[in-house]
Amino acid sequence: MTLPDHTLNDGTTLPAVGLGTYGLRGIEGAEAMAAALGEGYRLLDSAVNYENEGAVGKAVRMSGVPREEIRVTSKLPGRHHKKAAALIAIEESVLRTGLDYLDLYLIHWPNPNQGLFVEAWEAMIEARERGLLRSIGVSNFLPAHLDLIVEKTGVAPSVNQVELHPYFNQPEQREADKSHGIVTQAWCPLGKGSDLFDDDVITSLAEKHNRTPAQIVLRWHIQLGTLPIPKSSSSARRKENRDIADFTLDDADMDKINGLTKPDGRLFDADPATHEEF
Repeated sequence: MTLPDHTLNDGTTLPAVGLGTYGLRGIEGAEAMAAALGEGYRLLDSAVNYENEGAVGKAVRMSGVPREEIRVTSKLPGRHHKKAAALIAIEESVLRTGLDYLDLYLIHWPNPNQGLFVEAWEAMIEARERGLLRSIGVSNFLPAHLDLIVEKTGVAPSVNQVELHPYFNQPEQREADKSHGIVTQAWCPLGKGSDLFDDDVITSLAEKHNRTPAQIVLRWHIQLGTLPIPKSSSSARRKENRDIADFTLDDADMDKINGLTKPDGRLFDADPATHEEF
């Protein structure tokens, strides 16, 4: 069994599960990513600030997987939100990968105190029109940020990548994304840095379904309609993270996991309403 792809609001597609690449750098990182592509992964999620776009491009070439089957994501850092600088940054991202285009490019953080994210979004639209990017989106954008860029440009992002896991499942954000036809991607989908895998709800469901805690959480993402991008340099763990197509959580299971969310469940001290990342 395979998991269905997501069709984005611009007609492009993304696989149901991607590979986070933060920390995968250099030749060793490229080899790990190429191995992941060989195992069946088709989405590599990078960023300018991860300093590994070159390794991502190398992995694509090393893998032997046809380029058209792979989706490569990168992200625009806050220091390049002015339109002219954003366009050059996008060009440099494409050049660093050694690829002809990137499949998805995101504004990494809105940096609202700078007040330049609309300008950055205008640059993204232009870069897509020029063929540098196939699809454009945002990361860590709150509903008000989304409303503003759509109001100013008439163009909705295809993706909004946000912190999302059972302790912070963001129903209002997911609903806001959905209202614009935006797919919600989940960074930190497995609640890294928390005790999620030891939570009684997760461990009991893992026992019920004869699955690992990670598989329970990732299956929850799939049924929630979000696109998780777990990161692992371990082949066994990567296989485990993708092996979630042949079981289903019932409504009671989903309700139990949804009940774990907390108002203060954010695991990273980075509220998009105030956080600045350059």
